[in-house]
Formats: sequence, C-alpha cells, structure tokens
Amino acid sequence: MTRAAGKPDFDAYLRTIAAFTDDELIPAEAEMVAAGQVPDTIVRRMAELGLFGISIPPAYGGLGWTMEQQVQLTLEFTRASCVYRSRFSTVIGLCSQAILDHGTEEQRREMLPDMAAGRRVTSFALTEPAAGSDATNVQTTARRTGDGWVLDGTKRYITNAHWADTLVVFARTDDTEVSAFLVDRTTPGVSTRIPDLMNGHAEGPVAEIDLTSVVVAEDRLLGGVPGTGLAAAMRGINHARLHVAATCVGQATRMLEETTRHVNERHQFGAPLADLGVVQAELGRCYSEMEAGRALALDAARAFDAGTVPRQRISAAKLYCSEMVGRVADKCVQLLGGEGIVGPHPVPRMWRDVRTLRIYEGASAIHERNLGRAMTRSVAADGVLPDSYRVR
Repeated sequence: MTRAAGKPDFDAYLRTIAAFTDDELIPAEAEMVAAGQVPDTIVRRMAELGLFGISIPPAYGGLGWTMEQQVQLTLEFTRASCVYRSRFSTVIGLCSQAILDHGTEEQRREMLPDMAAGRRVTSFALTEPAAGSDATNVQTTARRTGDGWVLDGTKRYITNAHWADTLVVFARTDDTEVSAFLVDRTTPGVSTRIPDLMNGHAEGPVAEIDLTSVVVAEDRLLGGVPGTGLAAAMRGINHARLHVAATCVGQATRMLEETTRHVNERHQFGAPLADLGVVQAELGRCYSEMEAGRALALDAARAFDAGTVPRQRISAAKLYCSEMVGRVADKCVQLLGGEGIVGPHPVPRMWRDVRTLRIYEGASAIHERNLGRAMTRSVAADGVLPDSYRVR
C-alpha cells in the first residue's frame, strides 16, 4: 500500500493495522518462535500493507505519515512481538531518515522507493567493538582511491544486517571526520554472521559485519560530502528513539492485557486472583505508568511535527518508556506465577524481548547522563530546562 496504490485515510489505515496485529501478527507468533525467524508470508504482508513506507514521503513511494501518526501506528503493531517491528525498523527510522536529510537527490530516488515497497531492506551499521555508547569512536576506515573508497573494519550488534540488501556503513575518512556509505551486502569483502545465542529477539538476531578491502564507488558516499556521517546518524537515531518509546508502550499494553486475562480466569482461595487487592494495586500501578509513557511519546511526536526535533524530550521518552516496560514485564511475570516461568505463554517471551529496549538506541545510563548535562547547560545559559514548555 505505497503511494502508487493511493494514500489511504489515516484513521482507516490505523484500523487496518490494528486488525492486522490482532488477526495475523499475534496468531503467527507461535509459528515464528517454532521457525526461529519471522515467516516470509508475514514479511510480505507487512510490505503489502505499506509498513516499510510509513515514514517515507509520498514523493519517494511511501505513505508519509506524520511522526504522531507513526507513533500511533507503532502503538498498534507492537502489541504483537517486537521482533516483527525489527524487520522494518531500520528502514522506517535509522536509514530512511539519514538518507532523506543527508543523501543526494539521486541517492534518495535510487534507495527510498524500493525501501518503501519492502524491496530493499537496509541496515544501520554504526556500532563497533570500541564504539557503542561512544559513537564518535568509530574505528572502521574509508580510504579514498582514484575513483572511490576502500572500507575496512568490523561492526557488531547490527539489526537486519544478515538479510539486508544495503548497509549504511559509518567509517572514519580522516582523524576527525566520520562519513556514511551505501554498501551492497553482496559486495566482495563484506561478510555477516549471526550469534549462536540471543537473550531476547531470538527470532530476529543482530549480526556482526566484517569489511575487508571493500571497494565502493564515489557515488556511494552519503550526500557526496565527507564528514557528515555523525549528523546523519543522529537524524536517524532521534527518529528511531521515539519509535522505540512507542514500542515499549505497545509491548506493555499487550503484556497487561494478557496478564489481566490470566488473573481474571485463575482462581485461588475460592476466588479469581483479580479479586485480591494486592493484584489490583499491581495492575493499577502498571497501567498508570504505561499511560504516562503513552502520553510522553505522543507529546514528543507532536513537538517533532511542529518543526524542531525535540532531542531532550525524545531522550526522556525513550528513557522512561524503556524502563517502564521493564517494570511492567517483571510485574506481569510475577502475577502469572508458574506460567511466567514454564510453558509457551507470550508474556515471558516478551519479558526477554523488552529487556533489550533499555540498551537499543542509547542505554538508559547514557540518556540519564545526557539529560542531566543538557539541564545544567540550559539553565545556566537561559534559566530554563531544555525543550521547556515555559512561556517566555
């Protein structure tokens, strides 16, 4: 359902995605777990419904929804396993936004229509053994040759790298500059491998990438200008962080629905568990925290749509929501009792999956530090908090 098929009314599209989640994504989770990967039929359906193009403008074949609309959609489709989202997350967030804001027009027209249609899966190759939270410490190198570049280095923990068509590779082009390159995964010298064990997201594992004397043409340099890599990375990362915040709320919603169903049906001491005051209190606290996260994510999305990327508010949303979903997941497993530990109930699987969200797109400790720094600097300079609501 890309632009070529006609852009639908948003409310109708949102209902379509909600029904897709209930009728296809959630029922297919058992098949996905048994196969150890997202079924190809589901990936094709996600592409048919336009999920690969929700953030890409109609001029490039996408649906071009606003950030608030993207968050609303994420709240729906992440009621199912967040592994599904990972299959197109690098397309709609990290990679497409870097290409939109920092690519050349030729690169946008080459890449984005195929990405929106689900024909070109892209992967964001930034993290390295020595460059995780400190993304400025990229050690992969790009050496200029007569008619292009030669890349050497190693990347790790890269979502979708093992089945991507194109890698957005960040490499050091001199001592002070980091640049981004569009690299076909089948280029000689590129190899990927997935880990033997994942703690969560087992059906959508991250991968390591080795780049050994990889030759790319000059037109593969994103934007055609060296040194813009970190700016391109942050454009994609801020977009992705807000999607992660919404994902946390979607996951919390599903886990609370599943757990509430359990305590309604499970009887102990002659009555449903739901009649116990302590159970009601646990559920009530989880619900209030989930709704706070929903409000925070939607508010940051509206600020994003207003024209300026609210970096601190997005960081706060990602930090709060990822910590919130961890607390909710733990409470839900506890309320499930034995079913939270033994058997195929979806909540313990989701509990493992959401643990990663406190690490993806910036670990919680990094967000806490960065927000604290931003606060002290903003109050010292302007007398108000960053991204402040205060009327001045």
